[in-house]
Amino acid sequence: MKKRLSHYDSAGKVSMVDVSQKETTIRTAEARAFVAMSRKVIEALPNNAKGDPLEIARIAGIGAAKKTSELIPLCHQIPLTHAGVEFRIGDNGVEITATARTAARTGVEMEAMTAAAVAALTIYDMTKALDKGIEIREIYLVEKTGGKSGTYRRKKST
Repeated sequence: MKKRLSHYDSAGKVSMVDVSQKETTIRTAEARAFVAMSRKVIEALPNNAKGDPLEIARIAGIGAAKKTSELIPLCHQIPLTHAGVEFRIGDNGVEITATARTAARTGVEMEAMTAAAVAALTIYDMTKALDKGIEIREIYLVEKTGGKSGTYRRKKST
């Protein structure tokens, strides 16, 4: 059986997926993004005149998760029961982990990915005065649970 894209109807026109017949289940998603930056920028993170870039990015990411359906045209508006953004500072940048949770008829993958992406953009915005060469990399889904398709876990890259 050939798979088809779900956002097209039988006539090939773009449409929002009808989830009214789907079962309401607990659904979770985790996404990551990486912001590559120099050691100089990493060391300056706590001393930013605009405020703590990571805390501002946390708020921006959570807010973005809540507005995903306004940003991505065919996403359903869903009631989030949780949205979170965490950071791990490494030698060459900041790893962002965003999570989302709901009890709904459709998943929260886009909410988690939107949170990670907007948090990354916010870090860039807060630190670009120090280095315009900062890069946002590797926005991807780590895991999703719930729904008809069940659990997905990204395979570790080598």
